[in-house]
Amino acid sequence: MTEQKHTNDPLNVDEALSTSEAFLIKNKNVLLGAVVALVVIVGGFLGYKHFISEPNELKASEAIFKGEQYFGADNFEVALKGDSLGYAGFVKLADEFSGTDAGNLANAYAGLCYAQLGKYEDAIKYLDKFSGDDLLVAPSVMGALGNCYAQTGQLDKAAAILLKAADRANSLSISPIFLIQAGQILEKQGKNAEAVEAYKQVKNKYGNSYQAMDIDKYIERASLK
Repeated sequence: MTEQKHTNDPLNVDEALSTSEAFLIKNKNVLLGAVVALVVIVGGFLGYKHFISEPNELKASEAIFKGEQYFGADNFEVALKGDSLGYAGFVKLADEFSGTDAGNLANAYAGLCYAQLGKYEDAIKYLDKFSGDDLLVAPSVMGALGNCYAQTGQLDKAAAILLKAADRANSLSISPIFLIQAGQILEKQGKNAEAVEAYKQVKNKYGNSYQAMDIDKYIERASLK
């Protein structure tokens, strides 16, 4: 099996895993801001909606607001499980408001909280439930999902999802990160030609990104194997 190649050379997978953790940590506030922005948009849109869906969506949006505050303050356990003051926690809210936009966001929040706590299997469960079509939150959540798969050793899934997230985002800020992470994982699997292809995307498509400054060393390393 391809994932068993180069098992005595931990360099690339360790590097990939460390950058996975770095992404989950450093981009928490970016993800938070993007998700909150979506909640605001959803809330504004609800002002024009009528009938049965409106009160349920409003109730859901209001219910997750406190969780967003806990999440922003790095209080991930409480954000997940709730407090003694009436906040139920993202896990319960995702289930209670399943089918609403806010309930969908609660899945993303729950997954990110579990990832921050190092509970990657649980994170995968909730991140995989999230669905979205926007160009920031959806690929960011997808990238977080790929990083969690990497943390659990499911490298095939991790690389595939990271490549998909990079393509979907088409973003100078996050696409190069996902492409490099995918390339490192592909190197670990012995898929060096595919790794080079991922790195070259950073060089050719996102040449003005910060990551492109050092991308030649990645291309050279993978090309020599």
